[in-house]
Amino acid sequence: MAVWGAAALVLLLPLVAMQFTGEVAWDLADFAIFGAMLVCACGTYELAARATGNRAYRAAVGVALAAAFVLVWMNLAVGIIGNEENPANLMVGGVLAVGIVGAVIARFEPHGMGRAMVATALAQALVAVIALVAGLGHTFVLPTVFFVALWLASARLFWRAAREQAHAVAAP
Repeated sequence: MAVWGAAALVLLLPLVAMQFTGEVAWDLADFAIFGAMLVCACGTYELAARATGNRAYRAAVGVALAAAFVLVWMNLAVGIIGNEENPANLMVGGVLAVGIVGAVIARFEPHGMGRAMVATALAQALVAVIALVAGLGHTFVLPTVFFVALWLASARLFWRAAREQAHAVAAP
């Protein structure tokens, strides 16, 4: 309930902001896209939470989903490379694809998920390097470092979950 309640509050924030400033001007499509993103993120988290009682695994999933959510939201709103209309921003989809494919290959097992998150962090850094070298538009170091840190934090939590799982199996 807390996850869905928080999502509802987050969805209401732009509506409230629109009452106080002209800087926020969302239309129905903006709310629909943001709402769909929230449903996907919260639904995925709920599935993971129901699948395991391991708190580290749940936290790892939460961090990874938060990173993916903010990455997509930022990319749609202002763009990661240049502005939101720069086609180079489509590379961000590749970052997410690395994480999703890695998770499927790992069969969502914690140790493999940690590896998938490291691969996602490397893909995130690679996008920034490609954009800079190819002159596709300016990319900000801070967002890249922020997302790489989130992917690596998720990896660390997944590895912690793997250790806890191994200890639970080894314990009599």
